[in-house]
Amino acid sequence: MQRLFIVLGVAFVMTSCGNQGKSGSNGDPAYQLTGNIEGLETGWVYLYHPEQGQQVPDSAKIEQGKFVFKGEAAHPEFVLLGYDQGGQKRFPLGFFIEGGEIGLKGNIDSLFKADITGSAAQEDLKKFNEMRRPIDEKQRQLYEDYQAAAMSGDEQKSLQVQKDYELLEEEGKQLVARFVKENPASYVSAFQLAQNFSYDIVPSQLEPLYNALDEKVKASHFGKAIKEGLDAAKTTAVGSAAPDFTLEDVNGKPVSLAAFKGKYTLVDFWASWCGPCRQENPTVVKAYQNYKSKGFDILGVSLDEKKDKWEQAIKQDKLEWTQVSDLKGWESDVAGLYGVKAIPMNYLLDKDGKIIAKSLRGADLIKKLGELLD
Repeated sequence: MQRLFIVLGVAFVMTSCGNQGKSGSNGDPAYQLTGNIEGLETGWVYLYHPEQGQQVPDSAKIEQGKFVFKGEAAHPEFVLLGYDQGGQKRFPLGFFIEGGEIGLKGNIDSLFKADITGSAAQEDLKKFNEMRRPIDEKQRQLYEDYQAAAMSGDEQKSLQVQKDYELLEEEGKQLVARFVKENPASYVSAFQLAQNFSYDIVPSQLEPLYNALDEKVKASHFGKAIKEGLDAAKTTAVGSAAPDFTLEDVNGKPVSLAAFKGKYTLVDFWASWCGPCRQENPTVVKAYQNYKSKGFDILGVSLDEKKDKWEQAIKQDKLEWTQVSDLKGWESDVAGLYGVKAIPMNYLLDKDGKIIAKSLRGADLIKKLGELLD
């Protein structure tokens, strides 16, 4: 199983900050968020602004069971609300704020279900989430099925769950496409496009939907993120020459992708902290062992930040091929160059350095190499 259930814990990949347009019924970007969380009558709550690239979240003290945040949102902005638990900050609630009076009521045990009022964009998000509810319920059931199959060692069942999920994922994309066409002026349309189409972007699918968005939405944070992803995807489309790059290996020696010309090469993006990547590594090892003597090589590109963790994972997973990294995590220049928004992700190059396939996982990787090299 690769990225099957990563989406159940939503991850947001932020690339740039939009700052166009005005929000609020009177064009005033100022907002006041007043909240009450049952079961959290004292302490502090935190408001994280990922669109702004914020490192330290805003904080507000709970007084008489209530808290207040004040700020400005030039356009509807997606934020995360959290609190302290066991010495760590948890952010279970994501929602839209915009200029005006925003209200929040919830329960500490189900904060992700909190009721948010005063934001038109949030109302759009509620509408979308209600439309998507049947898909979410099916996803949760598939997750339970996969867990049971994994515990019992039923590989055939696991593969069937993967196929079922891929069909469900496509159903989700069709839902997003319909929502975008019906709501081109909604910031939620750009938000959902970024969340559902950012992995392994297919320009022919995403570009018409992006073009349908209103200009103000294109200029928003998520609109810009989509455009950047599209541009990168066109650069790394099948049939394109793979962008060259140079990174240092574990010994600090510069390694260039261009040096791999003359062999079929898999550019493999992964990280030691990525569970699905580590689960996929045995398949990649098998591919390397089977075909390294037939003109096949691999260049691993890690999105790690800590060198010791990276080196430890290489040793544990028996990754014998060349590994490089700039140790910048998601800020990796090469990940940006290739438009990588989720891992594991790979690109298979022919002997001339042209991309001939991408996102090959499990049996698909072995099958493709067999077609080329057997």
